[in-house]
Amino acid sequence: MFRLPALVLLTLAIAFGGGAWSAARMLKATSGFGAIELGAWSAYPELQTASADPFARAHRAGDGHILLGRAEGLVFTALADETGAALSGRCAYEISGTTPPARFWTLRVADAGGAPVIAPPGFPDTLNSWTTLRRTDGTFSIKVNATPEPGNWIRLDTAAEVSFILTLIDTPTAASASMVDLDMPAITRIGCRDA
Repeated sequence: MFRLPALVLLTLAIAFGGGAWSAARMLKATSGFGAIELGAWSAYPELQTASADPFARAHRAGDGHILLGRAEGLVFTALADETGAALSGRCAYEISGTTPPARFWTLRVADAGGAPVIAPPGFPDTLNSWTTLRRTDGTFSIKVNATPEPGNWIRLDTAAEVSFILTLIDTPTAASASMVDLDMPAITRIGCRDA
């Protein structure tokens, strides 16, 4: 007597539960379509615009972050070095070269989920275009590791995988049609502890 209603309820629970789970998993897996990749760096220029795809809009709504408009800036994320190896908090890196034109830029280290990796007090965990020392040709070299370095240095000392976040503020790059021609800084692994 209760067998048929129980089977219907079980089927509906599996369908709705599985649908909700798969939708949540897809929203966490991607920021949307239309990514551009420049070496190790990737960005979603349409993520914060009205022409963003439905997955990007849902991701943006569920994320709760305030994003830059296309005219305001562009956020690049690197999850791997130039060889394609995942970035690790147990390794030392050099980020060198130039950034695309921007009025201001910041570089920070984040965990796999995008949350900032905070350094202990007195240690730098971010750099920006105003505080970065440059060579005479305009290029820079930033060391990212656990040991203090002279010059440009960001402290990185964690056992987890990390990402580098480069945010360009007030950049003509965001409106450019030829973003694939931009020069991005190279990420080179120097060495790893426990390896």
